[in-house]
Amino acid sequence: MISTSKRWAVLGIALLLSSLTFAQKANPLEGRWDLEVEFNGKTVPSWLEIRKSGVATLIGRYVSYNGSARPIAEVVTKDNGFSFVIPRQWEPEGQDMKIEGKLDGDALSGTMTYTDGSVHSWEGVKSPKIPYNENPDWGETRDLFNGKNLYGWHNSDIRKGEWSVKDGLLTNSKPGSNLITNEKFLDFKLHAEFRFPEGSNSGIYLRGRYEVQIADNAGLEPSDIYFGGIYGFLEPNENAAKPANEWQTYDITLIGRRVTIVANGKTIISDQTIPGITGGALDSREWEPGPIMIQGDHGPVEFRSLKITTVKPPQSK
Repeated sequence: MISTSKRWAVLGIALLLSSLTFAQKANPLEGRWDLEVEFNGKTVPSWLEIRKSGVATLIGRYVSYNGSARPIAEVVTKDNGFSFVIPRQWEPEGQDMKIEGKLDGDALSGTMTYTDGSVHSWEGVKSPKIPYNENPDWGETRDLFNGKNLYGWHNSDIRKGEWSVKDGLLTNSKPGSNLITNEKFLDFKLHAEFRFPEGSNSGIYLRGRYEVQIADNAGLEPSDIYFGGIYGFLEPNENAAKPANEWQTYDITLIGRRVTIVANGKTIISDQTIPGITGGALDSREWEPGPIMIQGDHGPVEFRSLKITTVKPPQSK
């Protein structure tokens, strides 16, 4: 005859196995989604992650067209629809933002109620699996900046184009537009030498979508929104920033979604996965190659070297 204590133990194990089996059943909303929002006459990129917390509660993260990934306390579902509310970050004062959506096959669509009460439509698809090449055949290293002019680059907004070349340095003397390469890239190694004045803030966008933060953060604890972080997503293992007005270096390797960042000779992020686009991205089309973009709408920054090494294309048989 089984004792009462053993009976309770067996029942507990059965309940645990039952809950684990239930938890393994994925909700079709779970995953990472690349979104496009119709906002004030433009299509702007956005990003959403939905995942389980415990057995059934859905939580997540949301990236708007600017700012960092912000947590979603709960994604409320009803039938095939869902909604969540997040407080404003860099948006104008007003109400909380509310996102409502529905799943239709493999796509999402819905509306976003902005802080001023205006309503904007959006649609999204699952973020792709970007192939990872374990043994890339690297080509020759070449200059992205020739030290003479802006050849190979263009301003995101020519009306605010503050970028120029002075004494061999690529510089924006004050906040203006972002600077974007004409060429697009998939897997690459990027070498950058830069400096910035006290209090400044800039960044380098990989494929125009993932920002490596440049900011005057020397001496602070490392953070995903400080020097060397993938903005709002990946925190460096140390803050390798030098003081303002000193020359600094990044050596960045991006293959698939995996990034390694060496800052001022120290490996601060090693082969980590970038979950999705960061605020300020050019688009959310993660399955496509993208340009190198230098943030110029925040603070001044100077570059004396920008070099890229890309993977050789496969030879045709």
